[in-house]
Amino acid sequence: MTSTLIKQLPEDAGVLICGHGSRAKIAEEEFSLLAKGLASQYPSLKVEYGFLEYSAPNIHMALDRLLLRGVNKVYAVPGMLFAATHAQNDIPSVLTTYQSKHAGLEIEYGRELGLSQKMLKAFEARILQALGFTEIPVVGELYDTMLVVVGRGTSVTSANAEVAKLTRIMCENLGFGWSETVYSGVTFPSVGRGLEMAIKLGYKKIVVAPYFLFGGRLIDRIYAYIDKVAKENPEITFSKADYLRDQVNVIDSFVERIEEIISTPGTSQGLLQQFQRRLENGEVDVHHHHAEYQPDESSHSHDQGNSHEHGHSHGHSHQGGHHHERYRHIGHPTGPRTMIGENVCCCFMGQFPQDIIDEEMAGQEELDQVPACKATE
Repeated sequence: MTSTLIKQLPEDAGVLICGHGSRAKIAEEEFSLLAKGLASQYPSLKVEYGFLEYSAPNIHMALDRLLLRGVNKVYAVPGMLFAATHAQNDIPSVLTTYQSKHAGLEIEYGRELGLSQKMLKAFEARILQALGFTEIPVVGELYDTMLVVVGRGTSVTSANAEVAKLTRIMCENLGFGWSETVYSGVTFPSVGRGLEMAIKLGYKKIVVAPYFLFGGRLIDRIYAYIDKVAKENPEITFSKADYLRDQVNVIDSFVERIEEIISTPGTSQGLLQQFQRRLENGEVDVHHHHAEYQPDESSHSHDQGNSHEHGHSHGHSHQGGHHHERYRHIGHPTGPRTMIGENVCCCFMGQFPQDIIDEEMAGQEELDQVPACKATE
Protein backbone atom coordinates (compact mmCIF):
# COMPACT_ATOMS: atom_id res chain seq x y z
CA MET A 1 0.00 0.00 0.00
CA THR A 2 1.42 3.35 -1.06
CA SER A 3 0.24 6.59 0.55
CA THR A 4 0.41 9.87 -1.37
CA LEU A 5 -0.26 11.72 1.90
CA ILE A 6 2.83 10.27 3.57
CA LYS A 7 4.97 10.99 0.52
CA GLN A 8 3.88 14.63 0.65
CA LEU A 9 4.89 15.18 4.28
CA PRO A 10 7.41 18.03 4.74
CA GLU A 11 11.00 17.32 5.72
CA ASP A 12 10.42 18.38 9.33
CA ALA A 13 7.72 15.73 9.85
CA GLY A 14 8.31 12.30 11.32
CA VAL A 15 6.49 9.19 12.52
CA LEU A 16 6.74 7.53 15.92
CA ILE A 17 5.42 4.02 16.56
CA CYS A 18 4.77 3.54 20.28
CA GLY A 19 4.87 0.11 21.90
CA HIS A 20 4.52 -1.26 25.38
CA GLY A 21 7.78 -3.16 25.59
CA SER A 22 8.61 -6.67 26.74
CA ARG A 23 11.21 -8.57 28.74
CA ALA A 24 11.50 -10.90 25.74
CA LYS A 25 14.16 -9.83 23.27
CA ILE A 26 12.21 -11.32 20.36
CA ALA A 27 9.27 -8.95 20.97
CA GLU A 28 11.61 -5.96 20.90
CA GLU A 29 13.25 -7.17 17.68
CA GLU A 30 9.94 -7.92 15.96
CA PHE A 31 8.50 -4.56 16.94
CA SER A 32 11.43 -2.89 15.19
CA LEU A 33 10.38 -4.68 12.00
CA LEU A 34 7.29 -2.49 11.86
CA ALA A 35 9.38 0.66 11.68
CA LYS A 36 11.73 -0.96 9.18
CA GLY A 37 8.81 -2.11 7.04
CA LEU A 38 7.33 1.37 7.04
CA ALA A 39 10.68 2.97 6.25
CA SER A 40 11.27 0.55 3.37
CA GLN A 41 8.03 1.73 1.74
CA TYR A 42 8.87 5.39 2.30
CA PRO A 43 12.67 5.82 2.21
CA SER A 44 12.49 9.58 2.81
CA LEU A 45 10.17 9.26 5.83
CA LYS A 46 11.76 9.76 9.25
CA VAL A 47 10.50 6.85 11.35
CA GLU A 48 11.40 5.88 14.91
CA TYR A 49 9.90 3.50 17.45
CA GLY A 50 9.89 3.54 21.24
CA PHE A 51 8.52 1.66 24.25
CA LEU A 52 6.80 2.49 27.51
CA GLU A 53 8.96 0.10 29.52
CA TYR A 54 11.17 -2.99 29.61
CA SER A 55 12.67 -2.35 26.16
CA ALA A 56 14.92 0.23 24.54
CA PRO A 57 14.63 2.73 23.08
CA ASN A 58 11.87 4.13 25.25
CA ILE A 59 9.49 6.73 23.86
CA HIS A 60 11.56 9.67 25.16
CA MET A 61 14.67 8.33 23.42
CA ALA A 62 12.77 7.83 20.16
CA LEU A 63 11.47 11.41 20.31
CA ASP A 64 15.02 12.63 21.00
CA ARG A 65 16.14 10.86 17.85
CA LEU A 66 13.42 12.49 15.77
CA LEU A 67 14.42 15.92 17.08
CA LEU A 68 18.04 15.24 16.15
CA ARG A 69 16.83 14.40 12.64
CA GLY A 70 15.23 17.82 12.33
CA VAL A 71 11.64 16.80 13.09
CA ASN A 72 9.30 19.43 14.53
CA LYS A 73 6.01 17.64 13.89
CA VAL A 74 5.49 14.07 15.07
CA TYR A 75 2.71 11.75 14.01
CA ALA A 76 2.57 9.19 16.83
CA VAL A 77 0.61 5.95 16.54
CA PRO A 78 0.18 3.26 19.20
CA GLY A 79 1.51 -0.08 18.07
CA MET A 80 -1.31 -1.81 19.91
CA LEU A 81 -4.27 -3.86 18.83
CA PHE A 82 -6.97 -2.41 21.05
CA ALA A 83 -7.76 0.74 23.01
CA ALA A 84 -6.87 -0.44 26.50
CA THR A 85 -5.11 1.50 29.27
CA HIS A 86 -1.71 1.76 27.60
CA ALA A 87 -3.06 3.29 24.38
CA GLN A 88 -5.64 5.46 26.12
CA ASN A 89 -3.62 6.81 29.04
CA ASP A 90 0.01 5.76 29.36
CA ILE A 91 1.30 6.69 25.91
CA PRO A 92 -0.56 10.05 25.85
CA SER A 93 0.93 10.80 29.27
CA VAL A 94 4.47 10.34 27.98
CA LEU A 95 3.80 12.28 24.78
CA THR A 96 2.21 15.29 26.50
CA THR A 97 4.99 15.45 29.09
CA TYR A 98 7.65 15.42 26.40
CA GLN A 99 5.84 17.98 24.26
CA SER A 100 5.48 20.36 27.22
CA LYS A 101 9.27 20.35 27.68
CA HIS A 102 10.12 21.06 24.02
CA ALA A 103 8.85 24.36 22.70
CA GLY A 104 8.02 24.32 19.00
CA LEU A 105 7.42 20.57 18.92
CA GLU A 106 3.95 19.45 17.83
CA ILE A 107 2.80 15.91 18.44
CA GLU A 108 -0.37 14.42 16.99
CA TYR A 109 -1.59 11.10 18.29
CA GLY A 110 -3.56 8.53 16.33
CA ARG A 111 -5.77 5.57 17.11
CA GLU A 112 -4.88 2.01 17.93
CA LEU A 113 -4.96 -0.56 15.10
CA GLY A 114 -8.38 -1.90 16.03
CA LEU A 115 -10.37 -4.27 13.85
CA SER A 116 -9.71 -2.57 10.54
CA GLN A 117 -10.25 -4.55 7.35
CA LYS A 118 -6.52 -4.93 6.89
CA MET A 119 -5.99 -6.25 10.43
CA LEU A 120 -8.79 -8.74 9.83
CA LYS A 121 -7.06 -9.79 6.60
CA ALA A 122 -3.77 -10.21 8.43
CA PHE A 123 -5.34 -12.46 11.08
CA GLU A 124 -7.32 -14.37 8.49
CA ALA A 125 -4.11 -15.10 6.59
CA ARG A 126 -2.45 -16.52 9.73
CA ILE A 127 -5.39 -18.83 10.43
CA LEU A 128 -5.54 -20.09 6.85
CA GLN A 129 -1.79 -20.72 6.86
CA ALA A 130 -2.15 -22.85 9.99
CA LEU A 131 -4.75 -24.98 8.22
CA GLY A 132 -2.80 -25.26 4.97
CA PHE A 133 -5.09 -23.06 2.88
CA THR A 134 -4.04 -20.26 0.58
CA GLU A 135 -7.58 -18.90 0.24
CA ILE A 136 -10.92 -19.13 2.02
CA PRO A 137 -12.21 -22.72 1.65
CA VAL A 138 -15.57 -23.57 0.14
CA VAL A 139 -18.63 -23.35 2.37
CA GLY A 140 -18.85 -26.36 4.65
CA GLU A 141 -15.23 -27.47 4.48
CA LEU A 142 -14.48 -26.21 8.01
CA TYR A 143 -17.76 -27.18 9.65
CA ASP A 144 -15.93 -30.00 11.45
CA THR A 145 -13.29 -27.62 12.82
CA MET A 146 -13.35 -25.34 15.86
CA LEU A 147 -11.60 -21.98 16.09
CA VAL A 148 -10.17 -20.76 19.40
CA VAL A 149 -8.91 -17.16 19.38
CA VAL A 150 -6.52 -16.10 22.12
CA GLY A 151 -6.63 -12.44 23.15
CA ARG A 152 -4.33 -10.57 25.48
CA GLY A 153 -6.93 -9.92 28.14
CA THR A 154 -7.18 -6.64 30.05
CA SER A 155 -9.12 -4.92 32.81
CA VAL A 156 -10.86 -2.83 30.10
CA THR A 157 -14.08 -4.66 29.26
CA SER A 158 -14.53 -3.04 25.85
CA ALA A 159 -11.09 -4.25 24.72
CA ASN A 160 -11.95 -7.81 25.76
CA ALA A 161 -15.22 -7.50 23.87
CA GLU A 162 -13.34 -6.54 20.70
CA VAL A 163 -11.49 -9.87 20.82
CA ALA A 164 -14.81 -11.71 21.12
CA LYS A 165 -16.09 -9.69 18.17
CA LEU A 166 -12.98 -10.65 16.19
CA THR A 167 -13.62 -14.32 16.94
CA ARG A 168 -17.14 -14.12 15.58
CA ILE A 169 -16.00 -12.33 12.42
CA MET A 170 -13.34 -14.98 11.73
CA CYS A 171 -15.77 -17.80 12.49
CA GLU A 172 -18.34 -16.57 9.98
CA ASN A 173 -15.95 -15.31 7.32
CA LEU A 174 -14.02 -18.59 7.21
CA GLY A 175 -16.93 -20.89 8.01
CA PHE A 176 -15.87 -22.75 11.17
CA GLY A 177 -18.21 -25.15 12.91
CA TRP A 178 -17.80 -23.39 16.25
CA SER A 179 -15.61 -20.79 17.93
CA GLU A 180 -14.50 -19.74 21.40
CA THR A 181 -12.50 -16.85 22.82
CA VAL A 182 -9.91 -17.25 25.59
CA TYR A 183 -7.43 -14.81 27.11
CA SER A 184 -3.85 -14.91 28.33
CA GLY A 185 -4.19 -11.90 30.65
CA VAL A 186 -6.33 -10.57 33.44
CA THR A 187 -9.77 -11.76 32.41
CA PHE A 188 -11.59 -15.03 31.84
CA PRO A 189 -11.49 -17.70 30.61
CA SER A 190 -7.75 -18.27 30.77
CA VAL A 191 -6.06 -20.14 27.92
CA GLY A 192 -5.58 -23.38 29.83
CA ARG A 193 -9.04 -23.48 31.38
CA GLY A 194 -10.65 -22.28 28.16
CA LEU A 195 -9.05 -25.02 26.09
CA GLU A 196 -10.08 -27.63 28.66
CA MET A 197 -13.68 -26.44 28.31
CA ALA A 198 -13.48 -26.18 24.51
CA ILE A 199 -12.47 -29.81 23.95
CA LYS A 200 -15.64 -30.93 25.72
CA LEU A 201 -17.66 -29.72 22.74
CA GLY A 202 -16.45 -32.76 20.81
CA TYR A 203 -14.63 -31.24 17.84
CA LYS A 204 -11.77 -33.39 16.57
CA LYS A 205 -10.05 -30.52 14.78
CA ILE A 206 -9.18 -27.33 16.65
CA VAL A 207 -7.13 -24.39 15.41
CA VAL A 208 -5.82 -22.03 18.09
CA ALA A 209 -4.97 -18.52 16.87
CA PRO A 210 -3.28 -15.93 19.11
CA TYR A 211 -4.22 -12.37 18.17
CA PHE A 212 -0.86 -10.90 19.15
CA LEU A 213 1.51 -8.60 17.30
CA PHE A 214 4.73 -10.07 18.66
CA GLY A 215 6.32 -13.10 20.23
CA GLY A 216 7.61 -13.41 23.77
CA ARG A 217 6.77 -15.11 27.03
CA LEU A 218 3.00 -14.92 26.53
CA ILE A 219 3.15 -16.55 23.10
CA ASP A 220 5.49 -19.24 24.49
CA ARG A 221 3.03 -19.87 27.30
CA ILE A 222 0.06 -20.05 24.90
CA TYR A 223 1.80 -22.58 22.66
CA ALA A 224 2.84 -24.57 25.75
CA TYR A 225 -0.80 -24.78 26.85
CA ILE A 226 -1.79 -26.02 23.40
CA ASP A 227 0.94 -28.67 23.45
CA LYS A 228 -0.13 -29.81 26.92
CA VAL A 229 -3.81 -30.15 26.00
CA ALA A 230 -2.91 -31.81 22.68
CA LYS A 231 -0.76 -34.38 24.46
CA GLU A 232 -3.57 -35.15 26.87
CA ASN A 233 -6.09 -35.47 24.02
CA PRO A 234 -4.33 -37.34 21.17
CA GLU A 235 -7.65 -38.00 19.41
CA ILE A 236 -7.92 -34.26 18.63
CA THR A 237 -5.84 -32.57 15.93
CA PHE A 238 -4.61 -29.16 17.09
CA SER A 239 -3.23 -26.52 14.73
CA LYS A 240 -1.28 -23.53 16.04
CA ALA A 241 -1.59 -20.30 14.08
CA ASP A 242 1.32 -17.89 13.91
CA TYR A 243 0.98 -14.45 15.50
CA LEU A 244 0.78 -11.30 13.33
CA ARG A 245 4.28 -9.78 13.39
CA ASP A 246 5.03 -7.65 10.30
CA GLN A 247 2.52 -9.33 8.01
CA VAL A 248 1.99 -7.03 5.03
CA ASN A 249 -1.53 -6.07 6.08
CA VAL A 250 -0.24 -5.05 9.52
CA ILE A 251 2.24 -2.63 7.96
CA ASP A 252 -0.53 -1.28 5.75
CA SER A 253 -2.73 -0.79 8.81
CA PHE A 254 -0.10 1.52 10.30
CA VAL A 255 -0.06 3.42 7.02
CA GLU A 256 -3.83 3.86 7.30
CA ARG A 257 -3.56 5.17 10.86
CA ILE A 258 -0.87 7.68 9.85
CA GLU A 259 -2.95 8.79 6.87
CA GLU A 260 -5.90 9.25 9.20
CA ILE A 261 -3.94 11.70 11.36
CA ILE A 262 -2.59 13.62 8.36
CA SER A 263 -5.97 13.90 6.63
CA THR A 264 -7.89 15.03 9.72
CA PRO A 265 -5.67 17.71 11.31
CA GLY A 266 -6.73 18.62 14.82
CA THR A 267 -8.73 15.44 15.39
CA SER A 268 -5.77 13.36 16.49
CA GLN A 269 -4.35 16.26 18.48
CA GLY A 270 -7.72 16.26 20.18
CA LEU A 271 -6.94 12.81 21.55
CA LEU A 272 -4.08 14.30 23.56
CA GLN A 273 -6.25 17.21 24.59
CA GLN A 274 -8.97 14.82 25.70
CA PHE A 275 -6.42 12.92 27.74
CA GLN A 276 -5.23 16.12 29.41
CA ARG A 277 -8.80 17.08 30.29
CA ARG A 278 -9.48 13.66 31.77
CA LEU A 279 -6.25 13.87 33.73
CA GLU A 280 -7.15 17.29 35.10
CA ASN A 281 -10.61 16.04 36.06
CA GLY A 282 -9.14 13.11 37.96
CA GLU A 283 -10.59 10.59 35.54
CA VAL A 284 -7.23 9.07 34.62
CA ASP A 285 -4.90 7.01 36.77
CA VAL A 286 -1.61 6.87 34.87
CA HIS A 287 0.51 3.90 35.91
CA HIS A 288 3.60 4.33 33.77
CA HIS A 289 5.19 7.28 35.52
CA HIS A 290 8.41 5.29 35.44
CA ALA A 291 8.42 5.69 31.68
CA GLU A 292 8.83 9.42 32.28
CA TYR A 293 12.48 8.89 33.13
CA GLN A 294 14.89 11.54 34.29
CA PRO A 295 16.97 13.29 31.58
CA ASP A 296 20.30 11.93 32.79
CA GLU A 297 19.07 8.40 32.11
CA SER A 298 18.77 9.12 28.40
CA SER A 299 22.50 8.74 27.98
CA HIS A 300 22.23 4.98 28.40
CA SER A 301 22.67 3.19 25.12
CA HIS A 302 20.78 0.10 24.10
CA ASP A 303 23.69 -2.07 25.17
CA GLN A 304 24.40 -0.44 28.53
CA GLY A 305 22.89 -1.26 31.87
CA ASN A 306 20.66 -3.88 30.34
CA SER A 307 20.63 -6.09 33.39
CA HIS A 308 16.82 -6.29 33.60
CA GLU A 309 17.05 -6.06 37.35
CA HIS A 310 13.62 -6.67 38.89
CA GLY A 311 12.39 -7.51 35.41
CA HIS A 312 12.83 -3.98 34.03
CA SER A 313 15.29 -2.82 31.44
CA HIS A 314 17.38 0.32 31.62
CA GLY A 315 16.28 3.65 30.30
CA HIS A 316 13.45 4.37 32.66
CA SER A 317 12.97 5.10 36.31
CA HIS A 318 11.68 2.40 38.60
CA GLN A 319 9.87 4.95 40.66
CA GLY A 320 6.19 4.13 40.73
CA GLY A 321 6.69 0.55 39.49
CA HIS A 322 4.52 -1.39 37.07
CA HIS A 323 0.83 -1.45 37.95
CA HIS A 324 -2.41 -2.49 36.38
CA GLU A 325 -5.96 -1.36 37.01
CA ARG A 326 -7.64 -3.41 39.73
CA TYR A 327 -9.75 -6.11 38.14
CA ARG A 328 -12.97 -6.94 39.97
CA HIS A 329 -13.15 -10.49 38.58
CA ILE A 330 -9.62 -11.37 39.69
CA GLY A 331 -11.01 -14.38 41.58
CA HIS A 332 -13.16 -15.72 38.71
CA PRO A 333 -13.00 -19.55 38.74
CA THR A 334 -11.84 -19.75 35.10
CA GLY A 335 -9.80 -16.55 35.11
CA PRO A 336 -6.35 -15.33 36.26
CA ARG A 337 -6.41 -17.47 39.40
CA THR A 338 -5.92 -20.54 37.17
CA MET A 339 -2.50 -19.12 36.19
CA ILE A 340 -1.17 -18.65 39.74
CA GLY A 341 2.30 -20.17 39.88
CA GLU A 342 2.90 -19.59 36.16
CA ASN A 343 4.72 -16.24 36.21
CA VAL A 344 1.60 -14.09 36.52
CA CYS A 345 2.53 -10.39 36.53
CA CYS A 346 3.45 -9.35 40.08
CA CYS A 347 0.95 -6.48 40.08
CA PHE A 348 -1.86 -8.92 39.31
CA MET A 349 -0.59 -11.35 41.94
CA GLY A 350 -0.88 -8.50 44.42
CA GLN A 351 -4.62 -8.33 43.71
CA PHE A 352 -5.34 -11.92 44.77
CA PRO A 353 -6.64 -12.41 48.31
CA GLN A 354 -4.35 -14.77 50.20
CA ASP A 355 -7.08 -17.40 50.51
CA ILE A 356 -7.31 -17.68 46.70
CA ILE A 357 -3.53 -18.05 46.39
CA ASP A 358 -3.50 -20.72 49.11
CA GLU A 359 -6.40 -22.57 47.50
CA GLU A 360 -4.85 -22.62 44.03
CA MET A 361 -1.39 -23.61 45.27
CA ALA A 362 -2.90 -26.40 47.38
CA GLY A 363 -4.78 -27.69 44.33
CA GLN A 364 -1.56 -27.72 42.31
CA GLU A 365 0.26 -29.61 45.06
CA GLU A 366 -2.50 -32.23 45.11
CA LEU A 367 -2.25 -32.62 41.33
CA ASP A 368 1.53 -32.98 41.52
CA GLN A 369 1.09 -35.89 43.95
CA VAL A 370 -1.22 -37.79 41.58
CA PRO A 371 0.55 -40.31 39.31
CA ALA A 372 0.90 -39.07 35.74
CA CYS A 373 -1.51 -41.65 34.32
CA LYS A 374 -4.18 -40.50 36.78
CA ALA A 375 -3.51 -36.77 36.41
CA THR A 376 -4.31 -36.87 32.71
CA GLU A 377 -7.42 -39.01 32.91
